[in-house]
Amino acid sequence: MASRRALHFVFKVGNRFETARFYREVLGMKVLRHEEFEEGCKASCNGPYDGKWSKTMVGFGAEDDHFVAELTYNYGIGHYKLGNDFMGITVASSQAISKARELEWPLTEVTEGVFETEAPGGYKFYLQKHNGPQSDSVVKVTLAVSNLQKSLNYWSSLLGMKIYEKDEAKQRALLGYADNQCKLELQGIKGAVDHAAAFGRIAFSCPKSELPELEELMKREKQTILTPLVSLDTPGKATVHVVILADPDGHEICFVGDEAFRELSKVDPKGSKLLDEAMAADKSDEWFANHKRPKASG
Repeated sequence: MASRRALHFVFKVGNRFETARFYREVLGMKVLRHEEFEEGCKASCNGPYDGKWSKTMVGFGAEDDHFVAELTYNYGIGHYKLGNDFMGITVASSQAISKARELEWPLTEVTEGVFETEAPGGYKFYLQKHNGPQSDSVVKVTLAVSNLQKSLNYWSSLLGMKIYEKDEAKQRALLGYADNQCKLELQGIKGAVDHAAAFGRIAFSCPKSELPELEELMKREKQTILTPLVSLDTPGKATVHVVILADPDGHEICFVGDEAFRELSKVDPKGSKLLDEAMAADKSDEWFANHKRPKASG
């Protein structure tokens, strides 16, 4: 499955200003593009919400060769309840460790040279110094699973991921599509995986021609298809085709046609400016403060 690529992880964010500060100033990521939408996404990219929302892609480099974050912001929602499903993203960046200290962003050393921190909203990040052959600074995404072997059968046998490491004693495994790409770490937990309201989504690309085959495979294997093959439009940009799946624990997985996505995901030099303008124009915090009402919770 060398033609498949790890693309991004989707986060729902309640405080867009503080979130942008974390990704830009602490992690040192760049805004790759920013888009505003008047109504909810056909593939529920912004979650089960129908109103106005925005999407901001941030990363250490273009999505062609970097794993990035997709930040979705639903106007009027200030907080999302966290589950135990998302266990963290590991980033290799000595600069991010230095910047976090400089900005007095809370850091806790969990093992030698690895520091735990949180993005606004409570999402865990692990910062470590850069080493090893992987060229991408985003090392891995860690998701909780209730049955490691069942999950490995899904991600490896059905989705074609290579198993790089497996530790039965620690109930963890590391998978990926290529040596130099961001990896997926599955960590076994006791009990059920709870996605709560903050649940995210991991995205991969594959040749467009593989999408119908992938959908058919999931039907044959009686696996969950959240969104059958659909085309998604972004005003003035390429139309992409996606299939949204869910693994045995309900983790959402987006597969998108690679050819159109490469066109859609080109870096927009105006991205950072568009985000800043959207945040400046968003008076929802003021409105809620003036009316002495809290923002809604997702």
